[in-house]
Amino acid sequence: MYRVFLGLGSNLGDRLGSLSKATQTIEQAMPVRAISSVYETEPVGMEPGHQFYNMALQVETDLNPAELIRLLKSIEKKLGRKQRPPMTDREIDIDILLYDGFSYADDVVRVPHPRLETRRFVLEPLKEIAPLVIHPTRNQTVASLLRGCRDLSRVVRTDQHVVSVHPDA
Repeated sequence: MYRVFLGLGSNLGDRLGSLSKATQTIEQAMPVRAISSVYETEPVGMEPGHQFYNMALQVETDLNPAELIRLLKSIEKKLGRKQRPPMTDREIDIDILLYDGFSYADDVVRVPHPRLETRRFVLEPLKEIAPLVIHPTRNQTVASLLRGCRDLSRVVRTDQHVVSVHPDA
């Protein structure tokens, strides 16, 4: 079983509803062990526009990264994500951030996420649920990566919550 950390984001439509539905759908496929708060963030690397809601999950799975990314992309499609150019608005986005303890790369997915340490909107929620997890190629904790992050974009914890259907998550 792998301990895996996912990043979820939405900036179109019912942002909180999209994050909740994504979390519930992921829970149908694998145990969700931790759920971060929801953070409102400004778009990074794209045109200013709709604010994002972002969060992180810790899951357990026996799927390898290639299998997991296929499952996550099918969940995005099921939840209504439209095909758009990269770095544009989205109904739901689910990324693999880290597999605890190893790295992986193929033509479809890279783990850890290649821009993880440069994105405050990813690191803030990830630090909330996994501050001491070590990035396998940087050999730094998530908390340390956040302290060194040069991204100054706005990341604000909201009072919105995504609730697990399993109370022990």
